[in-house]
Amino acid sequence: MNFKEIIQQDKPVLVDFFAEWCGPCQTMSPILKEVKDVLADKVAILKIDVDKNQAIATKFQVRGVPTFVLYKKGQQVWRQSGMVSKKDLISILEKFS
Repeated sequence: MNFKEIIQQDKPVLVDFFAEWCGPCQTMSPILKEVKDVLADKVAILKIDVDKNQAIATKFQVRGVPTFVLYKKGQQVWRQSGMVSKKDLISILEKFS
């Protein structure tokens, strides 16, 4: 499955643009795992390393990490740069699932 196919799914797809060297990204990693544990199959989470996927990062104008972009059936429905709390992420994802 390529990126375009993944974001076309019926369920919300949260894309996490991150970098290995980014402290806040490392802090968000276990939070995203907890969010996935809570929401299970209601949501897909896709992590994209901006250093290894510069073309995608440029295409989606990711200038800072972490940047989160939420897609529903291929449409961007939410976007935020910076850290997001587990509670806020869950409520945003539930709103679109």
